[in-house]
Amino acid sequence: QVQLVESGGGLVQAGGSLRLSCAASGSIFSINRMGWYRQAPGKQRELVARVTSGGSTNYADSVKGRFTISRDNAKNTVYLQMNSLKPEDTGVYYCNVQGVNDIGFALSSWGQGTQVTVSS
Repeated sequence: QVQLVESGGGLVQAGGSLRLSCAASGSIFSINRMGWYRQAPGKQRELVARVTSGGSTNYADSVKGRFTISRDNAKNTVYLQMNSLKPEDTGVYYCNVQGVNDIGFALSSWGQGTQVTVSS
């Protein structure tokens, strides 16, 4: 079992900032990718940003230059710093972790989601 605990969502005005955190714990041997996805009302879940264990990152075009993903491997934690927020960034943000569990099987776990609302 792998548990993901997300925090940091909330309500912010356009142009503001928020920082999301996601800590993974449980039956983890190693984590490769950690990422953030979001789902707006009536839309499909989409990738926002992800980072590998080696530090390689990729971002959705819509957030490039405004969002920064980072991770603390020692704490199995991933962060998403969101600056210059826009109303279209509104949605539920989900953390995703991919790796190997402690009995050698691939794992892919999702957090419970945290709401981000950006008012205009």
